[in-house]
Amino acid sequence: MTGSTSITYLKGVGSKKTSILEEIGISTVDDLLNYFPRRYLDRSAMKSIKDIAEGETVTVVGTVLKTQLEGSHPGKARFKVWLGDTTGVLELTWFRGVRYFSRSIVSGDALAVYGKVNYFGRQAQMQHPDYDRLTSSPHESQEGEISDFDLYHTGRIIPIYPTSDAMKQAGLSSKQMRTLVARAYDEYTVKSEENLSAALLSDCNLLPLAEAYREIHFPSSHKALELARYRMKWTELFYAQLMFALRHCELKNNRCAAVFTHSGVVTEQLYRTLPYELTDGQKQVIREIYRDLRSGSPMNRMLQGDVGSGKTIVAMFAMALAADNGLQSAFMAPTEILAVQHYLSMKRFFQPLGLRVGLLTGKQRKKERQALLEALGSGELHIAVGTHAMIEGEVSYAGLGLVIIDEQHRFGVLQRKALREKAANPHVLLMTATPIPRTLSMGVFGDLDVSVIRQMPAGRRPVETLIRYEKECTKVYDYLRSEVAAGRQGYIVYPLVEESEKMDLKAAVESFDELSSSVFPDLRLGLIHGQLTPDLKEAVMEQFRRGELDLLVGTTVIEVGVDVPNATVMVIEHAERFGLAQLHQLRGRVGRGEHRSTCFLICSKPTMEARERLDAMVSTTDGFIISEIDARIRGVGNILGKEQSGSLSGLRIADLTRDFDIMQSARSAAFRIVEEDSQLRAAEHSAIRAHYLRYYRDRVTLADIG
Repeated sequence: MTGSTSITYLKGVGSKKTSILEEIGISTVDDLLNYFPRRYLDRSAMKSIKDIAEGETVTVVGTVLKTQLEGSHPGKARFKVWLGDTTGVLELTWFRGVRYFSRSIVSGDALAVYGKVNYFGRQAQMQHPDYDRLTSSPHESQEGEISDFDLYHTGRIIPIYPTSDAMKQAGLSSKQMRTLVARAYDEYTVKSEENLSAALLSDCNLLPLAEAYREIHFPSSHKALELARYRMKWTELFYAQLMFALRHCELKNNRCAAVFTHSGVVTEQLYRTLPYELTDGQKQVIREIYRDLRSGSPMNRMLQGDVGSGKTIVAMFAMALAADNGLQSAFMAPTEILAVQHYLSMKRFFQPLGLRVGLLTGKQRKKERQALLEALGSGELHIAVGTHAMIEGEVSYAGLGLVIIDEQHRFGVLQRKALREKAANPHVLLMTATPIPRTLSMGVFGDLDVSVIRQMPAGRRPVETLIRYEKECTKVYDYLRSEVAAGRQGYIVYPLVEESEKMDLKAAVESFDELSSSVFPDLRLGLIHGQLTPDLKEAVMEQFRRGELDLLVGTTVIEVGVDVPNATVMVIEHAERFGLAQLHQLRGRVGRGEHRSTCFLICSKPTMEARERLDAMVSTTDGFIISEIDARIRGVGNILGKEQSGSLSGLRIADLTRDFDIMQSARSAAFRIVEEDSQLRAAEHSAIRAHYLRYYRDRVTLADIG
């Protein structure tokens, strides 16, 4: 029997456990060996309760002294545990899953708990800690069996495997998973066939694969474990980067795109009519894009830039170049309000230059839409701006040469693919105003060329960011009133969270009514939210742009793209409910003109994590630093939205937020090998080719979509 043997045949795995294991991707012995420990319990790395400090994230081992279930109402119940070691007592609290935890943890249990420490008075506490039971529960234990607690006291390094509630209920605790791995080694001929070349092992100082597997599951020493984890991370990142390298090579060498041979009248006139000078950063990115467009290979570039850095005008120069070369451009935005804003801006610049710009959205009248489609199909329309309506089957282009997708992470992979398929190998520019940490960018968009605008246009002043509590709202509103008296405008934004959208919207509308009638009865207020029709949304926005409204009250529909230089105050209500990237995007709506701007973060009782987000906002206005902090707080998780985080789900052990040096090494090796041997046909690459074809071939189909 081998690694491809079904997990069902392993001793101790019945039909119930098989189905639970299959749900987490373990169907074979090989899958089991690739189910790596999430951390290790090591006496030398533990902390005594008396030594833990406020704000630290630590592991503590102790015995449950007492438990207490408080409250019976499902939404208000809590479960408390007092964990003791020889130096003190740590209070643990769970607010969610109370019923499960109160049945799972009993007095006398030995637990290893992992979490963030805070103090209430002199009492150390952890809320919702991660925990592992070191003594067997009754249904797990077998006579004479050694417990994890016994192993812990011998000083052994104990692997702790990730386990879900369903796994624990089926008798698949971390300890049981370790037992299954040990049985796999005992009962089967576990052949870990090498999947890297001898040259890579030598050049990159990597352990042989079989040795790495054994050390990662049964560490013999700290050093051996460290080398094993490095080998597994390196290999995982190498194959992810190899996929990107092969796709990048195929795009550049085997596909032809329209060659933009020259810049001409449109490009020159656009530059001459600009009311400001481009920054050096913008000029550099335009040069990079021009180089791509003239290469004959399809451009596949990501443009990152902080809010207000001037990405749109860079995109417009690419469109001008397309027009000079007789080709059409398509610009897709995630929301109607943003599409309309881009349309109006581009029309203002391009119409005097003789280019026709059209707007395609889902809510247009049939006659208007039909006229636009005919103009697109005949080539009379040079530039189409719109939402996902641009990818519908009836939309066709006479000569689409350039596709630009704004806030690309808000579109699904298949939506982006559908727009690309409106032409044969069009040039593609993806844009995002949410700066992405460079490791994430390399890990998720590894086959894209990346351009970054770090420099802000001249005259931009940093936005002052202040945290205020709800009781201080009157002073904030007084400041807002004084800015309006000075001729400025402002925003008041309320949260809109998917899980409580209806209640949030109702609260925002009621708050608008109160602000209009009681707080600012003498000012002109407008209300905007996602439930308004596109026409109404645009009407309100246009009033605000023209200065006919003093304050714009709304939900996060104004998060991206709204550009009103006269607006100098952003008030974010319940700021503790917003994500860090969202807060930064909202703050970016002010500070777009010559006047000093302020962003107020209004909060009530922020959690420790929320307070960390708010403090980060105060500490910097640099979106790239914000993105690094956000990645550290939340992990990769949802930084880039569901689509992109999904593309990271294949990583079992590497961490894109922490393993940048490993990523760079693996990426360099992957791209070097593909440059030398684009088909991986050389004898020394046979193991790499075989492993890639077996495990990665099916994942490449959408890799070039970004």
